Amino acid sequence: MASSSGQTPKSPKSPQSPEAASPAPAAAPAPAAAPAPLLSAEAATAAGILPASHWADQPLPEERPDDDTDSTFGSDVSSTASLTSSIFEYRTHHGRTYHGDIGNAEAWEPNDQHHVDAMDVAHHCHTVCLGGKLFMSPLDKKRVQKVVDIGTGTGLWAIDFADEFPNAVVIGTDVSPIQPSWVPPNVKFELDDCNQEWTWADNTFDFVHMRMLMGVIADWHDIFRQAYRTCKPGGYVETFIGSPQFKSDDGSVKPDSALGQWGNIFSEGGKKFGRTFDGIEEDLQRKGMEAAGFVDIEVKDILCPIGTWHKDKEAAERGLWWKMSLDMDLEGYLTYICANLLGWTVEETKVYCAHVRKEWADRSIHGYVWLRVAWGRKPE
Repeated sequence: MASSSGQTPKSPKSPQSPEAASPAPAAAPAPAAAPAPLLSAEAATAAGILPASHWADQPLPEERPDDDTDSTFGSDVSSTASLTSSIFEYRTHHGRTYHGDIGNAEAWEPNDQHHVDAMDVAHHCHTVCLGGKLFMSPLDKKRVQKVVDIGTGTGLWAIDFADEFPNAVVIGTDVSPIQPSWVPPNVKFELDDCNQEWTWADNTFDFVHMRMLMGVIADWHDIFRQAYRTCKPGGYVETFIGSPQFKSDDGSVKPDSALGQWGNIFSEGGKKFGRTFDGIEEDLQRKGMEAAGFVDIEVKDILCPIGTWHKDKEAAERGLWWKMSLDMDLEGYLTYICANLLGWTVEETKVYCAHVRKEWADRSIHGYVWLRVAWGRKPE
């Protein structure tokens, strides 16, 4: 298992992983489940989540200029539906829009223009974290003819991959039709909930790509089963996810700090929604690929500091872009979960976000998260 460059003040240990058919007919969408009750005050306390009143009581100093410019890095900064008007009937929660009713989907990220812009920056951030690459699998350009990007978001990965592989057909799927209309001729987008039975035939794709689907997948083993069925012999599946747990090796991320609370909020949110955010902690990529039958499985862990405090230039660049992508719509990443898990108001969530930003700007706090990319091959 590979990991990224060293950490300052000392190098952290890579997260330890535990020891690690014919197509079914398309399933009818299941009826929407009643929303689960809010997490009680007692349950939130047991999960280590501080109440909204805690953040309201904490002083917020006047905003100071972010000192990233003094850093190492410097100042350089499934049922497929047709696109009818009904799919643009978005749900609105707390002033933000989310995908319409499709399958069993319950995406926690908004799909309004503010968040779409943030997702575009996140695409660049993810390629920076992979050393400027779109993927890590050892693909043979001459053999790759058909590719699917599950949960394509704004579609930039699919578009960039299609430019790099002009002879391949690239399909991007998502529950929101937020992709651009002007795309390369070898790209098409489909509205699809990946938690439903996939409708593609066996042995369709040379490459199945999934990125940042934390809190989206209801059953990771089933996703890899379907990826295996639709992948051609000799083809690859690849997934890229991130941990919600902010860590530090010098104790600068405190359990009761805003960053220390982040992981608790997302982990409990995943439990409530039945779509875990703890894919790295549960080693779901490796376990799911092994159970499905993939071989030659490789896993790469990447340390991602938040901000540019790290002395290694490449790590600082990852940290800069990760912080920028989150900061562009921090409230968008948190509002749905904080409201539906904890019952926080929009204003209470904004106060918590202000504390997160304050800690990101504090260069004495050496917080980082782990990212993991895993890929495997279907035997020929």
